[in-house]
Amino acid sequence: MAGGAEQSGTELLAFAQFLDSSPQPLAYGYGRRSLHELRAREFGRLAGTVYLDHAGATLFPQSQLTSFTKDLMENVYGNPHSQNSSSRLTHDTVEQVRYRILAHFHTSPEDYTVIFTAGSTAALKLVAEAFPWVPPGPESSGSHFCYLTDSHTSVVGMREVVAAMNITSIPVRPEDMWLAEEQDATAASDPDGQPLHLFCYPAQSNFSGTRYPLSWIEEVKSGRMCPVGGPGKWFVLLDAAAYVGTSPLDLSVHRADFVPLSFYKIFGFPTGLGALLVNSRSAPLLRKTYFGGGTATAYLAKEDFYIPRESVAERFEDGTISFLDVIALKHGFDVLERLTGGMENIRQHTFTLARYTYAALSALRYPNGAPVAQIYSDSEFSSPEVQGPVISFNVLDDNGNIIGYSQVDKMASLHNIHVRTGCFCNTGACQRHLGISDEMIKKHLQAGHVCGDDVDLIDGQPTGSVRISFGYMSTLEDAQAFLRFIIATRLRPSHGQPLPLATPGEAGALSAESLPATRARRSPSPQEDASPDSRVWDNAPTTVDAVSLRPPLLETTRTQQTPSEKAAGILDGGLGSHIVTNLFLYPIKSCAAFEVTRWPLGNQGLLYDRSWMVVNHNGVCLSQKQEPRLCLIQPFIDLQRRIMVINAQGMEPIAVSLEENSKPAQICQSKVCADRVNTYDCGEKISSWLSKFFGRPYHLIRQSSDFQRNARKKRGKDQSACTTATLSLVNEAQYLLINRSSVLELQQQLSTSDENGKEELFPVNNLISRFRANIITSGTRAFEEEKWDEISVGSLHFQVLGPCHRCQMICIDQQTGQRNRNVFQKLSERRERKVNFGLYLMHTSLDLSSPCYLSVGSQVLPVLKENIEHYDLPASEKQQEVIS
Repeated sequence: MAGGAEQSGTELLAFAQFLDSSPQPLAYGYGRRSLHELRAREFGRLAGTVYLDHAGATLFPQSQLTSFTKDLMENVYGNPHSQNSSSRLTHDTVEQVRYRILAHFHTSPEDYTVIFTAGSTAALKLVAEAFPWVPPGPESSGSHFCYLTDSHTSVVGMREVVAAMNITSIPVRPEDMWLAEEQDATAASDPDGQPLHLFCYPAQSNFSGTRYPLSWIEEVKSGRMCPVGGPGKWFVLLDAAAYVGTSPLDLSVHRADFVPLSFYKIFGFPTGLGALLVNSRSAPLLRKTYFGGGTATAYLAKEDFYIPRESVAERFEDGTISFLDVIALKHGFDVLERLTGGMENIRQHTFTLARYTYAALSALRYPNGAPVAQIYSDSEFSSPEVQGPVISFNVLDDNGNIIGYSQVDKMASLHNIHVRTGCFCNTGACQRHLGISDEMIKKHLQAGHVCGDDVDLIDGQPTGSVRISFGYMSTLEDAQAFLRFIIATRLRPSHGQPLPLATPGEAGALSAESLPATRARRSPSPQEDASPDSRVWDNAPTTVDAVSLRPPLLETTRTQQTPSEKAAGILDGGLGSHIVTNLFLYPIKSCAAFEVTRWPLGNQGLLYDRSWMVVNHNGVCLSQKQEPRLCLIQPFIDLQRRIMVINAQGMEPIAVSLEENSKPAQICQSKVCADRVNTYDCGEKISSWLSKFFGRPYHLIRQSSDFQRNARKKRGKDQSACTTATLSLVNEAQYLLINRSSVLELQQQLSTSDENGKEELFPVNNLISRFRANIITSGTRAFEEEKWDEISVGSLHFQVLGPCHRCQMICIDQQTGQRNRNVFQKLSERRERKVNFGLYLMHTSLDLSSPCYLSVGSQVLPVLKENIEHYDLPASEKQQEVIS
């Protein structure tokens, strides 16, 4: 254990003890500069948040943005390609920033040129296109493009460019390079020979944080160490994107030919701006085909005549560069130096945090001695020369089985901890550390896993890992909050203690005092004798409290029966025939449920289910994951009056018409689960109401009736067959069904004991509300519904599309907005780390020429998946409970 000390396997390693036991001096913080004051002054937005994804993107300080904005407000910056005074100011400022960048990397304009690009990826593509590749011929094997297998996707992607030029690409394993370091260099290649080859490797692995030797640059260029054998001269591209965010890079010592980087990795802002640093000795070799604005000395439109600019930067910066973003870099350098004292201080500080976290995480053990985490690293975190402030790992259970990264990510979110999961755009390193073969990668693809999704385990094997990474503003409290999260969820599971909606003192925090102690239960009475063409389910007043249809907070032992359940004689959890016990719709996405006993169907599911959603000022759809208080918004649909009445604690009710606005409405586009949807704004009145309740500008939007959103789902084993469902603003399917017996089993797992040893059960209706289903059934064994392929409810037929894969929203109490982490964790344990609960359904062969209804008390006939058996009812019981 690096820098560790004797400790209990379930205890947090004390930082002072860690420092005392370290064999080398470690630095934390920035001398006299108070790290806590820095965080409070510059990163106040992090209050209550543990941000551990600095390798993905670090965060900008407030003073950087303030200084940059002041600069823009006081100066006029024009297009640098013009000759007026504002343009000259821009040109001269940009040139000063180029000098500042080169000074930051300890070099000068005589030795390197800064070419601004859209980011590190664009810089890599530029090299791939402009390098002087030599295709194979009668007298030469041609150029080689070699890259370390532990490389970012953007590096590996260069092989597609060079393949079009008939150039051979050769992946090289880290082990091969380490072995080459130890071998005799007598077989080295001619450093001045032909053809020209390019070797690419990262200064720091973005997967594991491994820092590869910068000495490789000179070893390869000199010919003393060759990635592959054969004659020719080697050039080196050092991918510095992950490295330079937390470490100094001295290009006067390590003279790579090409150095791509992205500035947001260093400063957090601006994004979308990077650079390619080109060694002056290598620059004349680069060849360019396309020419854009500002890159030509002269050209003719009528004939093939073009003379490029003499300056390397001007020749390769096609069009107008993002000059305001370039100017922002000046403020980034100033603030970073002022806050930290320089990159060496950042390197020492971030390494100390990473080494401490590595030591503490490595030491955690289950009572049986099994490790809590498997860490993927090539070092023992011995020094910042070999290891960056990155830890890649997977959490294990006490039997050594890996817990999927998606589940860890969801649990971390409940603790307000931001991590990165997956393979981090580095498949090579992921394969190497996790032992995933090429064949397994292809198998995973066939199983439906693609880069960036949440399919974390296939046949029990991981498809990726969890990564945490530190930045210059990271603190010991961040590291310890993460470690306590691991201890709490793996070694000391909580017992259902609710979490506050926000940390004390935060804007928008919901206090317990602001919530009603109980809610009066009101439930609609069934109207099974209503006429078939009736449009009204109930004559209840329009101001009914939709949330009050749920049970009181104080209910503990089991759910109370709704009038419809009593009428049908249904008992909670009873076995026997399958019965619809509850029906819910959610008119506003992520807001409170609206319980009904009988409700009409539309072509998208239950009529008006998720027809509206709340968006922020940017038009981004909100869910309870970002805004838990959405569950306190209580919509009620009055079909007779054609309005939706919306209630919330402390607010006057407000009505929204069910009719679409006859006036031309401004169509706005938004996204739901990556699907584009056409919507329109419901007006300023409801927007003001929502903004007043939430304390920030929100809008209510509705899906346009003339817009059709389809979900196509593969069905069964016949991959050629598929079914199509028309969707509202739901995430994936028209209906969601859950089984009360499954809820009851989860309830038992969540049971706790009071101080007298008496068992206390989690309220069933509280659990049901968390899963936000449309159809609740009773009368089956726990999780038996997962064997169903189809169901019929009266004359209506539904296709099972698959299980609902749950997120951390189930931890939110739908009556209070408070979180309870234990719900998700217990369900994860019960479901063997895959948190599936409930079934997605779509209706089939729905004829809406006459009204169709779903009703509480209706019997459900399931058809099993494999043997296509179904549950037959006695003839006397085959009465339709659904009118169509």
